Amino acid sequence: MPSDPNIGKREREVLTAIVETFITTGEPVGSRTLSRSNREGLSAATIRNVMADLSDAGFLEQRHTSSGRVPTTDAYRYYVEQISGTAKLAPQEESMISDSLAGITDVQEFMERTSHVLSLISRNVGVTVATSGAKNALEHVYFSRLGDQKVLAVLVTRSGLVRDRVLRLDLPQAELDLAARYINENFRGWTMESMRAELSRRIEQERSEYDRMMHSIEQLYKQGALAGETGEQVVFVDGAANLLTGEEDRKRLHEIMKTLEEKEKVAKLLGAYLDVKQEAVRVVIGLDDELPSMQNFVLIGAPARSGSDMFGSLAVIGPTRMDYQHTMTAVSYIARLFDKILNESE
Repeated sequence: MPSDPNIGKREREVLTAIVETFITTGEPVGSRTLSRSNREGLSAATIRNVMADLSDAGFLEQRHTSSGRVPTTDAYRYYVEQISGTAKLAPQEESMISDSLAGITDVQEFMERTSHVLSLISRNVGVTVATSGAKNALEHVYFSRLGDQKVLAVLVTRSGLVRDRVLRLDLPQAELDLAARYINENFRGWTMESMRAELSRRIEQERSEYDRMMHSIEQLYKQGALAGETGEQVVFVDGAANLLTGEEDRKRLHEIMKTLEEKEKVAKLLGAYLDVKQEAVRVVIGLDDELPSMQNFVLIGAPARSGSDMFGSLAVIGPTRMDYQHTMTAVSYIARLFDKILNESE
């Protein structure tokens, strides 16, 4: 954090004006530019002195001796702290979001659409991570023998998602029915992760008591009959092409694009910065603690909850020169909408 420049009303207004002007134009901001738009009627000389103080404090930098000033990372952090949070989306944006997400009851579908909506509304990268939750918990399983060495496993979640796969197993239908009945009676309502962990424990502890049935369940378990489509976390990334605009360092951009394509890194990034217990939108400026290639990038995100159940997280990733107020408002709005839509689907 920079040294305290004893920011008062005048310094705060000048710093805010510089940040917002630079976000809009992408050009270094000079004192003459600010004096023309300053509501307090400050002279260019006064503004120049304030800018010098802010530069000494580490909030502004001058890339070239003849140019104006640009905000530093700490300036953006200070600016975000000052944002009131009272901004609202335009009615047409709220309608676009609501129409895009209306009628969804499946968590993964909501997250996939949300990543696209966030990319459109922020003109940056929309990222969502869906994790298992109560609505993606088990409703029932069904096993059917298809012939020699083939078993059809059908898994239905409480959100209505149906997953089926053909396994290479040779079990009689009677044993498949027994295994399905045991799982349905004991694990209806359990998340996939919790169910698999408990089944693994029971397979070892109860083998002697239910030897034949547990052997059948073990074979089904090991063949992936109770596995999700792509694991416990499903990552959706949309709008990476938005980073192409105005980016001069093509080599670094290539690294960033490569990072965003690696879904595990994206999930780890959101997991590192977004606390499932947080109530408000969080803004993280400078992501290089987790990914060095994301040094000058920002994450604006929130957890996706329905009641007390956690289903993942949603965020926008973009350069430090982004519209913070608008993006924070959009993320907050969609997070609240997630809770509303998922509750209404119960």
